[in-house]
Order: sequence, then structure tokens, then C-alpha cells
Amino acid sequence: MRIKLIGCEVLFRELCDAAARAPHQTDIEFLPKGIHDLGGERMRGEIQARVDAVAQGAYDAIALGYGLCGMGLHGLEARHTQLVLPRAHDCIALLLGSRERYQEHFESHPGTYYRSTGWLERGQSIQQIAQNRTGAGLSLEELVARYGEDNGHYLYDELTRYRTAYHRLAFIETGLEADSRFEEESRWQAAEQGWRFEKIQGDLSWIRRLLTGEWWEEEFLVVQPGERVRATWDDRIVRVEEIRRVSAGGLR
Repeated sequence: MRIKLIGCEVLFRELCDAAARAPHQTDIEFLPKGIHDLGGERMRGEIQARVDAVAQGAYDAIALGYGLCGMGLHGLEARHTQLVLPRAHDCIALLLGSRERYQEHFESHPGTYYRSTGWLERGQSIQQIAQNRTGAGLSLEELVARYGEDNGHYLYDELTRYRTAYHRLAFIETGLEADSRFEEESRWQAAEQGWRFEKIQGDLSWIRRLLTGEWWEEEFLVVQPGERVRATWDDRIVRVEEIRRVSAGGLR
């Protein structure tokens, strides 16, 4: 089987590791994680363009190294090759190995900010993406200089409000780290924010099954040509929907 993998660079190390272990021929294309900041519709458009660029008949499947990721896959269409994607909310669930473990962590450890090697290695501070679009991460003085006294103070209060929502930073260790520098950076970020630091063990089995072809229904959605991805807002995360095209004679 030949697989085309389109994935987020946050999972660069993990997806490359999975491809190296998989029995199938896999060609990999990574997209910058900054597309998450575009919003769900525009993120989907970016991924759809890469899916559409895959030549018809070149692969048996297009695997997506993404979770639903803020509705970024909602509405994604399979044109001529089946799509396979994890039934995951986001990359944190993938790094933890299951939806169940993801839910358990979020329920038992509310107020946790999760970090991984990919999030750190790919040049993201906690506020970097938001800063590019909104000014988050700028100092109060910089915001006042840019937006004026009243607006600057208001924006500073709003953009730093997230700090009160978190009290713990968890670094997900996957076993693919070359050294301890990303763990140490996470410890430093936690200390800077006044949060408690904890290291938790990741589980790469779910990511690896994406490329071995073990597409169990409870873990993966397989979208056939002529179908699209739809969010479900339940524990399935996503489902398929048949695409209805408008022709001269009406819907078909």
C-alpha cells in the first residue's frame, strides 16, 4: 500500500518515526502549525488545497496527521482518494495515545497547559501565534504605544487573562527527544508563568497505527471519494457525510 501523509509540523518527529516503522511506502508533507491560527475555515482550505494537489491514482490513501483541531478538518472533502484521519480533538490526544486518556487528563487535571517537543522545536512560545495576529505577548508599554493609553491597558488585561486559567504545565515525553533541552524549556516557561511543572509519559501507538493501516473504526475515520468530514460534537469526534453537488438539473 502507498500512503500520502499530510501532517502538522508539531508532530514532525512522531510522524517521521511512525513512517519509518510502517510496512507501507509513505510520502510525507508537513504544513506549518501557524495555519491553526487562521481559524477553522481557512485552516481547512489550506489542508484541502494540499489534498487536492495529490495526483489521482498515485496513492491508496491520504493519511492526515491532525486531530479535528478547532474545526480545521470540518468540511474537508475526499475527491478521488480515500482520506484517513484520527478521531481526535487535537494533537494532545494523539500524543497521549487515546481519547480516553486525553479525557481522563483533562478531567483530572483542569487548568493544564500541555507542551511537547514539536510545540517547542517549531518556534512557538506560549503566545507567539496569537501575538502575530492580536498583539498577545507584547508588553503593556508596547500595547499602549501601538493602541493608545485606554485601549492598550484594556488589551493587556484581556490578552494576559489566560494566565489565570492555568496553574500547571505538563510536558509530554514521547521517547523521541534527543536530549533534555525541551523539557528544561518547559520547566522554565512554567516557572515564568508561576505554574506547577509536571512531565507525563506520551504514547505513540495511535499515531503509528495511522501509518500501519490498522484503521479501527473507534480510532479512525475513513472518508471515501465523494464524502466529506463532519464534526459530531460527541465522543465520535467526526463522521462522514455524502457530498451533494449542484448540477443544471438540481441537487444530485
